[in-house]
Amino acid sequence: MDNTNQKKALINAEIGLFLRGLIIGKVLTLMVIGGLLWWLLKPNLSSRSSADSSSNQSFKTVSSNASTFGTVDDVPTASFNYGGSTAWASIRQLVDSQIQSESDRPELQLRYVNPINGSPGSSSGIRMLLDGKLDFAQSSRPLTDEEQAIAKERGFTLEQRQIGMDGVAVVVNPSLKVSGLTVEQLQQIYLGQITNWNQVGGPNLAITAFSQRPEDADTVIFPSNSNLKGQALGSNVQYVYSTTEAVRQLSKNPGGLYYASARSVVFQCSVKALPLGSTSDQLIPPYREPMVSPEQCPRQRNQLNTQAIKNGSYPIIANLFVIIKQNKGREQQIGDAYAKLLLTDQGQRAIEQAGFVGVR
Repeated sequence: MDNTNQKKALINAEIGLFLRGLIIGKVLTLMVIGGLLWWLLKPNLSSRSSADSSSNQSFKTVSSNASTFGTVDDVPTASFNYGGSTAWASIRQLVDSQIQSESDRPELQLRYVNPINGSPGSSSGIRMLLDGKLDFAQSSRPLTDEEQAIAKERGFTLEQRQIGMDGVAVVVNPSLKVSGLTVEQLQQIYLGQITNWNQVGGPNLAITAFSQRPEDADTVIFPSNSNLKGQALGSNVQYVYSTTEAVRQLSKNPGGLYYASARSVVFQCSVKALPLGSTSDQLIPPYREPMVSPEQCPRQRNQLNTQAIKNGSYPIIANLFVIIKQNKGREQQIGDAYAKLLLTDQGQRAIEQAGFVGVR
């Protein structure tokens, strides 16, 4: 019996040793295989690491090469007066505040100045620049021959430097049922040649056209090369001080109509923007479709149709200009610096954040 137990113990010990050896052998085999795989894959891993490093370096290079407010040279250290287009309001609020932030150009101080007489706008801003009341002006329309002539008489010239684009939108009371207008119909309304909405496919309702006075106009619907430019507006036109006043009037007038910077009015809840076109079968909305109804606003708001403005399919484009006095003085220096700031990569991104279309 003892011999039998001894034999069993010996057998069990041998089996244990065998199993331990087998396990150790498998572990060693796996280690060898793992080492071989690491050695084979090492070049690829190094290559990938090198590629990632190269990619990161490339990203850093692109980022460091992007122009910012801080990269613009010759920005004067002082306080300057500027003014002009009310369409630029969101740029003044967003972009100009970024420019003057502590991290960018805190040495530059800009002060918006309203006209003493008349309403604020592109025309009044350029007039104030000509009169020496502003250091530079913001405009949502190009300079006129008359403005250039006045500057020349006073011993300097004016430069217009484009920094962005906007559209000119037409807005009406939300209750008005009309599919849209052609540019010609819009012009005829303001010349008093179309006076009822039934003449353009709408209800039998008199048209009340609201507008800023031509001498203070912020945007234009009569191009400078048009035969209609300079004609007197119709007796159906009622003049308003600002877009804010016009929007308030439209909400109370079912037959009212007003045109302004698309950025200023497309987002409004109390008015409805109309599609415009060169012809009645090519009407383009100034907002992104589908249109957000007044009932959905302000939970949702219409957004600017930047695609149509950028590709030129929208029929009335308003280019945004910095108007610079070329007099070799402080006005020229600040006007030039301000335009350069807006044309940096950072400035163009901020302009698009403000709801406009950049030019770069």
